[in-house]
Amino acid sequence: MDRRQFALSGTACGLWVSLGRIGEAVAADKPIKLRELYNRDRTFSDLAKSLEGERIAVNGFMAPPLKAEMNFFVLTKMPMAVCPFCETEAEWPDDILAIYTKRVVDVISYRTKIVTRGVLELGTFTDPDTGFVSRVRLVDAVYERA
Repeated sequence: MDRRQFALSGTACGLWVSLGRIGEAVAADKPIKLRELYNRDRTFSDLAKSLEGERIAVNGFMAPPLKAEMNFFVLTKMPMAVCPFCETEAEWPDDILAIYTKRVVDVISYRTKIVTRGVLELGTFTDPDTGFVSRVRLVDAVYERA
């Protein structure tokens, strides 16, 4: 193999690796389902553990906020007319997700499907303002109609 063939093969390999990374980035932006974050025994799934600290997208519905002027809401699998408030982490259902945004939440009808993107955090957290206890949440989140 001469220098020219070597350079061309190196360029082709670099392009192939770059395209692979672009594919990974596109896959990371594909919304995941709430149920994919948990195993049947309600422990965190391997997927959830592998995505912890990463920016992910999740589809769902905005539950009515606990109070006005909040930067927090609950994302649900199904439309809910009332917020599914939990008292302890032991009672945390596997079909809701706490969402913390940078700005005050602009409420969207609970019947409108949305996609939410944020950094996945796992582990128990008690919101100091509301007392809401979560096991899993998205922080630094944004959302839009799906």
